[in-house]
Amino acid sequence: MPYRAPVEDYQFLFDHIVGLAQVTATDRFSDATPDVTAAILAEAGRLCEEVLYPLKRNGDRHPARLENGIVRTSPGYAEGYRAIAEGGWVSISAHPDHGGMGLPMTVTTAVNEMMSSACLALQLNPLMTQGQIEALEHHASDAIKALYLPKLVSGEWSGTMNLTEAQAGSDVGALRSKAEPNGDGTYAITGQKIYISWGDNDFTDNVCHLVLARLPDGVPGTKGISLFLVPKYIPDAEGNPGRANSLHVVSLEHKMGLHGSPTAVMQYDGATGWLVGAPHDGMRAMFTMMNNARLGVGGQGIGVAEAAYQHALAYALERKQGRTPVAAGSGAIIDHADVRRMLATMKAEIFAARAIALTCAQAIDMQTATGAAPWRARAAFLTPIAKSFGTETGMEVSHVGVQVHGGMGFIEETGAAQYCRDVRVTAIYEGTNGIQAMDLVARKLMDRGEAALALIDEMTTGAEAARALLPDLAGQVWQAAETLRDALDWMLTQDDLNERFAGAAPFLRAFARVLGGHFHLKAALIEGGTGPRSRLARFYITRLLPEHGGLLAHATRGAGDLYALSPADFAA
Repeated sequence: MPYRAPVEDYQFLFDHIVGLAQVTATDRFSDATPDVTAAILAEAGRLCEEVLYPLKRNGDRHPARLENGIVRTSPGYAEGYRAIAEGGWVSISAHPDHGGMGLPMTVTTAVNEMMSSACLALQLNPLMTQGQIEALEHHASDAIKALYLPKLVSGEWSGTMNLTEAQAGSDVGALRSKAEPNGDGTYAITGQKIYISWGDNDFTDNVCHLVLARLPDGVPGTKGISLFLVPKYIPDAEGNPGRANSLHVVSLEHKMGLHGSPTAVMQYDGATGWLVGAPHDGMRAMFTMMNNARLGVGGQGIGVAEAAYQHALAYALERKQGRTPVAAGSGAIIDHADVRRMLATMKAEIFAARAIALTCAQAIDMQTATGAAPWRARAAFLTPIAKSFGTETGMEVSHVGVQVHGGMGFIEETGAAQYCRDVRVTAIYEGTNGIQAMDLVARKLMDRGEAALALIDEMTTGAEAARALLPDLAGQVWQAAETLRDALDWMLTQDDLNERFAGAAPFLRAFARVLGGHFHLKAALIEGGTGPRSRLARFYITRLLPEHGGLLAHATRGAGDLYALSPADFAA
């Protein structure tokens, strides 16, 4: 079943929902004219449809493997990566000073999502490099920038991030990797890192690892961690890959999905590395890459959801089963009410998640272009929502896609199950969704809810503007936003953060659910209240939006009943 890049949906969102015109009106992004953006979307769509999508099953059936210390990638991946690199798709948002296109993150987010739809396992490679490029642009020395950025931007070299260790997962401060000064401005990096996505490959000339480690005078915890750039091959005097560094791939993980993406255990044995940023300030530098990746991972979830939806829709339009109540219907299962419920849910959730992710990207662009604090706060607040809701949408939509297929969905040959297996990890890496939710109700509310309230005010204002044309839908969105405001007030009164943490995940989902209602209502208003987007908005607002009430009741319950359960109660 072929994949169709949803270029028209991105264009509608750019033009009417997320405000790309506001971004391109700035000096920083003035070159991203509508014709340039349209051409980028069209060309990226062709790449995804014609080159990348045919590789998806190859990665699943013929996983990356480690042979005599060398990583062998899945059939066709080298050619697919070459098409990505030669097309400039690694560096859409990279600064032009080092060869990047310099386009808005909003456009990059759309392109990355399409690539995720087509072949998630391969797309993960350039996503990691994009994050490394941004981290180096912000924190590396001029010498490192001059040597590494052109190679990363061109795709000749690829990048990774190395945080996790066996004893230090989400608790990064527990890492044991160490860095010893060599006396010549370089450092000897020693330690083992796990879960390193694309830790090695056989199609780029060099692999550049960003590695967290502790200097001899580094204090315990995250405040004593530094960041180092550790290449697979040490560049020679001309900047070309020279002698092999003292690092190697120990093994590749056997995973539930994403088989085409080699997830490595990396060993560093006094490997030569260069400090990125200030000593003991590694987490700040790494978070630049991680925040970039969090939005990207949310887009991965949405991309898989889109592909799973298209797969399920094609099946539902063809599969004939049972008698249906539709007069002169096709006789296919799409005539059944429950199948339509599933397909409508999939499509409505994708629109909501996509609008949230692109709105987050637009805020990042406005922050980049203006440096204004409100844009920075908006981007920061939306990032955990975009990551969590995007990945949950990927998991839920792919799960429903299997159900649409019925028994055939459980059979690997149909390809429906691969979406479920591939997307599942997105809710875990770059900070689990639970951690994202805790960040939302703690760090992201340190402004006393100012950024959150600005979004809620935007939603109520939008609902008021829609009352004349769509009074019933507007009223429901307005009321949901006010209920969200009440829950936010409750969160802000809880000085004990554990009271907030107990309801953090439902609070995040409720915020996303109401944002989704807001964006669907906005789409219906643009359409004049009639048409396919308006009908989809009515489905979302009347059937899915009401979920926010139960979620917020859960979110504001506190932690008491959770801790009333003893460990013995859980085992009973």
